[in-house]
Amino acid sequence: MKKIVLALTAVAAMTGSALAADMAPRTYAKAPPVAAPVANWTGCYVGAGGGGAMTNNDGLLVDSVTGLPLTNNVTSGARGWFGTVQLGCDYQFQNWVVGAFGDYDFMDVRGDTGVFPVATGLQKQDYQWAVGARVGYLVLPQLLTYISGGYTQSHWKSTNLSFFGGATPFATMSGFTKGGWFVGTGDEYALTSFLPGLFWKTEYRYSEFDRADAQLFDFATGLPAPGFATNKVREHSVRSELVYRFNWGAPLVAKY
Repeated sequence: MKKIVLALTAVAAMTGSALAADMAPRTYAKAPPVAAPVANWTGCYVGAGGGGAMTNNDGLLVDSVTGLPLTNNVTSGARGWFGTVQLGCDYQFQNWVVGAFGDYDFMDVRGDTGVFPVATGLQKQDYQWAVGARVGYLVLPQLLTYISGGYTQSHWKSTNLSFFGGATPFATMSGFTKGGWFVGTGDEYALTSFLPGLFWKTEYRYSEFDRADAQLFDFATGLPAPGFATNKVREHSVRSELVYRFNWGAPLVAKY
């Protein structure tokens, strides 16, 4: 009996050694890297800030009866500042962000305008609003660069005209409101080290408005004069805002 047990033990030992020799060494696969969770840009926000604007206005005087120009085109300019408020919503997919927004500017942009070379006046742009969309790319989890575009409308106040910039007006050019389009580009950066949800956004914007006809009135009598001035305004602006996002911090996995 002992001889049988010893024989079986020897056979088992030899079999185990053979199986161990035939088995390949175990390899360990490295786990794939897991993308770190970053904050989600999806959601709505409010913003407020300000900036500066400059405009060029191409204008000329036109006969009210014949519709023929009475003067050559005169280009004048205006400079000034504005405060702005904004409301918008964004949606993030992977590293891309798309969104829609609206903003309103309280403006003090003014400069000399002339319907013909010897008659000038101080023209003022006092408010503007815009609605549009933007698409951007996250170059860093906390830094968005984007382009924007949409519809805009602005208002210019009435302007008293005098000869050679004198103190006594002889005519008034009516105010006008005109719409147009805009394109812009900018970036937005998360200031989460100061306050969760706080962002800083800076944008350059170019706006072009439809041509506007402004009636001329005799300053002394208030009666319409036999002519009107055309205005074609183009605007460059730079704006900077602090933005608060309501849902900042919701986790989202993105690859960079």
